[in-house]
Amino acid sequence: MSESPKRLKKKNLSNKEKKGKLLFQSPKGMRDILPDERPYWDKIEKAGRETADFYNFLRIDTPLVEFSEIFERAVGGATDIIEKQMYYIKSRGKDRLALRPEGTAGIVRAYLEHGLSKTAQPLKLYYFGPMFRYESPQFGRYRQFYQFGFEILGDKDDPIYDAQIVLAGFRLLEELKIKNLNIEINSLGCKNCRSNYRKKLQDYYKKNQNKICRDCKRRLSLNPLRLLDCKNEDCQQIKSKAPVMLDHLCSSCKNHFRGVLEYLDELGLPYSLNPYLVRGLDYYNRTVFEFSAENYGISLGGGGRYDDLAVMLGAKHSLPACGSSLGIERVIEVMKNQGIAGLTKGRVKVFLAQIGQPAKKRAFRLIEEFGKAGIKIMESFGKESLKSQLKIADKENIGIALILGQKEVFEENIILRDMKSGAQETVPLNKIVEAVKRRLK
Repeated sequence: MSESPKRLKKKNLSNKEKKGKLLFQSPKGMRDILPDERPYWDKIEKAGRETADFYNFLRIDTPLVEFSEIFERAVGGATDIIEKQMYYIKSRGKDRLALRPEGTAGIVRAYLEHGLSKTAQPLKLYYFGPMFRYESPQFGRYRQFYQFGFEILGDKDDPIYDAQIVLAGFRLLEELKIKNLNIEINSLGCKNCRSNYRKKLQDYYKKNQNKICRDCKRRLSLNPLRLLDCKNEDCQQIKSKAPVMLDHLCSSCKNHFRGVLEYLDELGLPYSLNPYLVRGLDYYNRTVFEFSAENYGISLGGGGRYDDLAVMLGAKHSLPACGSSLGIERVIEVMKNQGIAGLTKGRVKVFLAQIGQPAKKRAFRLIEEFGKAGIKIMESFGKESLKSQLKIADKENIGIALILGQKEVFEENIILRDMKSGAQETVPLNKIVEAVKRRLK
C-alpha cells in the first residue's frame, strides 16, 4: 500500500525548520565547494596535471560505483573501511555495489579488464576525484573527500618505481609551496617474511591483550597488522614496544627497501623510518609511506607497493605496481594555515558600462566580440546608473572603462575612458576591439 504524500514528505525530508520555512542542508560529512574556496582546488588540479605531465603519467577516470567485492577483496574484510566505513548501494538488479572508498582497486580492475598490459610498460596513470567513507568528520576529512593519485603498473618490482611514486607525490606538495615536508617510510616485506612477523606480533600482543581496546582484541586474530594502525592511546603505548617489521625482513625485501632509500637519498628527499607504519589497506606489500608537514599531526597522503592486488581481484599472476595519493581537503587546510594562496586568475583590465536598453543589447553582443579577441570584459548588467557601474570598475582597479549609451549606439560609437587619468575619447564601435588591444599593450 502506498504512503500518502504528507507522510512521505515528513518521513523523507532531513532538514531544519525555522519560522515556518524548510532549510535544507547537505548530509553530514558532505559539503559544498563554494566559489571563494575554488582557487585552492584549481591550484592543486593545475599543479597535479603539470606534475603528472612532467613524469609522463596519463589521466584515468574510473566509476564512482564499483562492485563491492572489488574493495572487500582488495582493502581487506577485517579493515575499518570495509567493516564500518563503506557506502553500500542497493540496485534494482540486486547487484552488490559500493561507492569507491579509495582509487587504486578500481584502477587495477580497469587495467585487467581492458588488457592494458598490452600497452607500453610500466603504465603510469594519475587520477583526481571523490572517494566515500562513512566515518566521523574530522580536520580535513569528510565522508565525501577528494584524492589526487599516481599509479605505476607493470614491468618489474624495481625499487626505482617506488622512489618515483614517492617523488611524484612529494613534488606535487612542493609545487604547492607547502613548507616543512617529511616522508615517513617503512617496509611490510613479502608474504613470507610478513607471515613470520605476524606471528611475533600476535605473541607480543597476546601477552598484553588485557591492556588493548576491544577492536584490537578482535584484530589480534583476524588481522594482526591492523593492531599497529590503532589510534587508541592505551594501544599506542603497547605498540611502542612491539616487534619491528624491519627486523624480520627476508634478504630480498631488505635489498629492495635499501634500494628505495638509496634512490631517495640520491634525490635528497627528507624521510624518516617509521617501523610501525602499515597504512589501512590490506593490499600493500613491501614499501609503504606517508607525507606530512611538520607541526600538523596529520597525514597529507601516502601509498606504497601492491604487487598482489591483481591476484586478489582474480588475475592469474601478480602485477608489480605501486601508487600514492594526496587528501585534497587536508592539503588545502595546511595551505591555508601556512598562508599559501589559491590560484589567482588574470586580472580583468576592461569594464563595459551601459546605459539604457538599446545599449544593454549592443553591449551583450560586444562582449562576445572581445571574447573572440581573447580580451576578458567585466560588466554589471544589473546596475542602471553610470556612476554605480564605474564605482565597481574603480573598486576592481580596472584601467579601461568603455561607456555605451543610447546616443553612442545610434551613432555607432563608444566612449573609451582611462580610469586613472579620467581622459576619454570616442571610438567607432567597429574599431574598439583593436583600440583596446593597443591600449593593453
